[in-house]
Amino acid sequence: MKINKQMKQVGNIKDRGAIKWQGMFLTEHVQMLRDWREEDNKIPKPELNEWDLQAIQEELEIAMKRRCEVRIQSWKDDKFHYHKGTIDDIDFQSKTIVYDDPFGQHRLLVEEITAINLLD
Repeated sequence: MKINKQMKQVGNIKDRGAIKWQGMFLTEHVQMLRDWREEDNKIPKPELNEWDLQAIQEELEIAMKRRCEVRIQSWKDDKFHYHKGTIDDIDFQSKTIVYDDPFGQHRLLVEEITAINLLD
């Protein structure tokens, strides 16, 4: 029996979803739909107030003094990124933090950080 990857079971009905209409779309329409999907996946940058920024600063200082492992949430290119490692240094000149993970040493802009959690 041939298995069709595009077939989806919805109740008692097997449906191909948007694939059945694909032959009727122009390439411009397909591109517009892809752009629209990408735009829906974008996450706006969270607005951090002074309490949030102070909490992030305190967590950074504690993590650096204790040399414990942290999980850092950053926002870049309309997405959240997660980093895990130990904080080595805070560079005030370039406004970055330097952290180590199993793959090496990395730099992260302080402006991109939205949350920090101590793991130890």
